[in-house]
Amino acid sequence: MKHLRRTIVATTTLIITGALLLTGCGDNPEPGSMSGMTPATTSSSAPAGQFNDADVAFASQMIPHHQQAVQMADMGIRKATTPAVKQLATAIKAAQDPEIKLMSGWLTTWGKPVPTPMHGHDMSGSMAGMMSDQEMSDLGNATGTMFDRMWTQLMVKHHQGAVTMAKTEQAAGKEAAAIALAKKIETDQNREIATMQRLMGQLPVS
Repeated sequence: MKHLRRTIVATTTLIITGALLLTGCGDNPEPGSMSGMTPATTSSSAPAGQFNDADVAFASQMIPHHQQAVQMADMGIRKATTPAVKQLATAIKAAQDPEIKLMSGWLTTWGKPVPTPMHGHDMSGSMAGMMSDQEMSDLGNATGTMFDRMWTQLMVKHHQGAVTMAKTEQAAGKEAAAIALAKKIETDQNREIATMQRLMGQLPVS
């Protein structure tokens, strides 16, 4: 009886030891798949390695383009006398501030430099629709309904430039999130252009 008991214990020990060895020799777990850990991933909206030069150019140029639009929007919020102009300026700032942050995050993910605010630097020759220093100065000096009309005219020009840049990205870009943003910018700003063009027909000439 004692011999039988020793045999059962020895056999059980061998089975348990074998199971542990098989577990240890199985496939290695994926990095980060251990309990309590998650794999490190890049942003799902802009994966590293899935972009091209057109995507980088789009984000690098649209950021300062948007920054100038936000600067103009701030002027409109402060100085516009027509409620529709002030409302539009508020909407433009609310839309473009988050897009600046989004594109800045992409460039960081891609290992590319993020443009710094270029207030006071004339970049009118580098991107479609950008205001010159003189245009920004004239707008800043305008008052009353003259400001409202000038602001609206210049913002139409600015938006048209952004639409051109967005179309370029859609044609040449690779990163899906950047292309989707370009499509959104084209749609949103074309709608705002139509609104501003109607508005100009209602604003006094002087």
